[in-house]
Amino acid sequence: MTIIVLGGAGYIGSHTVYELIDCGEDVAVIDNLLTGHEEAVHPKARFYKGDIRDREFLDKVFKKEKPDALIHFAACSLVGESMEKPLKYYDNNLCGTKILLDSMVANGIDKIVFSSTAAAYGEPERIPILETDKTEPTNTYGETKLSMEKMFKWVGKAYGLRYVSLRYFNACGAHKSGKIGEDHNPESHLIPLILQVPNGKREFISIYGDDYNTKDGTCVRDYIHVTDLAQAHILAVKYLQNGNESDIFNLGNGVGFTVKEVIDCARKVTKHPVPARVTPRRAGDPAQLIASSDKAKQILGWKAEHNSLEEIISTAWEWHKNHPNGFNSLKR
Repeated sequence: MTIIVLGGAGYIGSHTVYELIDCGEDVAVIDNLLTGHEEAVHPKARFYKGDIRDREFLDKVFKKEKPDALIHFAACSLVGESMEKPLKYYDNNLCGTKILLDSMVANGIDKIVFSSTAAAYGEPERIPILETDKTEPTNTYGETKLSMEKMFKWVGKAYGLRYVSLRYFNACGAHKSGKIGEDHNPESHLIPLILQVPNGKREFISIYGDDYNTKDGTCVRDYIHVTDLAQAHILAVKYLQNGNESDIFNLGNGVGFTVKEVIDCARKVTKHPVPARVTPRRAGDPAQLIASSDKAKQILGWKAEHNSLEEIISTAWEWHKNHPNGFNSLKR
């Protein structure tokens, strides 16, 4: 089976490519390297540098590869930036996906697994969050991802496209081999930001608010190992290959950890004091985000295998301490 991974040089995309190849699949990667890293692409995957907004480029790759399915990670994904530069997110995420869908329809590609987000829900009605809960995003990023889901739905009704949308929470950790890991610029995710302290990249970690209605006053999030996310994408491709209907699934551990708990665990793993300072709340940060993944477990047969926070942080630390400058030291 030939699978094209769009955004396969990015964090979650590259880990998914590694898992696909371990499963014996034939994989090609499309990435414009705007935020991805060519060094993160598995050496057995064919790599095409290009943009999903380039219809001629997509048609050329699709005609050559004749993929059985696509996995779509190619999107801008910084919440803060999305509020400052909303048109960038509409251009890349929505216009890019529209052009991608044009090319899929023209080339007879009818199966896609989509990397969506918990940001589609906005401020949750209840914890844990169910797929049937209301979707009212509080930022441009979440709004564009939700709109992308709706594009797949309506194109599916018109042209027979089938899709799986995976809404997930805080991706974290790194590949067991230590060859690939998280490398964003700028970095916005809590665990790599914390690990910059023992790596000598920052003096302290900021805690944005300690007056939330949680057990220690800091925000609660559902952290899920990137390899578990990758496995879910593979199961979703198989689900579509088996002729099943389009659907949406949450992915998470179903367990929430506060910011202070994550920092304490990082102190234990790194054996570093990791100083922390409380700063004002950030706008739009919900107090709690925890997923119910029961539907994914029942229908896709998925479960989180790496659900220990200590294991998650240990794999992340193994990557970051050996690659303090990310992929810059690994240029081929």
